[in-house]
Amino acid sequence: MRTLCASTLIGEFFVIGFAGLVAMKTSGLSTGTVWTVSGIAMGLCVLLCGLLSRPGAVQIGWALQIGLVLSGFVVPTMFFLGAAFAALWWASVHFGRKVDEAKARFAASSAASPDTA
Repeated sequence: MRTLCASTLIGEFFVIGFAGLVAMKTSGLSTGTVWTVSGIAMGLCVLLCGLLSRPGAVQIGWALQIGLVLSGFVVPTMFFLGAAFAALWWASVHFGRKVDEAKARFAASSAASPDTA
């Protein structure tokens, strides 16, 4: 799960940065405000990459997805991109857990069977 979720978060890192550039030029918000919010969100993406194995990290990731969708009120394209990344986050968590379970079953079956070397 960590690899899939981290890949999604790194993609979000770049999208948030580019959305910050757009918001800086098209919104009525100050440059400092845009980069403070964008910087915190980008930092959270990187921080979550390292904390994905910790309890609560997936839930914080969901909060980030909600924030990404809500950023569409500043940059309308982010409604679509936020929804797309929320779907990617769901897929990363859902299928990542399935892959982790399959790896654990394989490791258990490999450990249970005697070596035939």
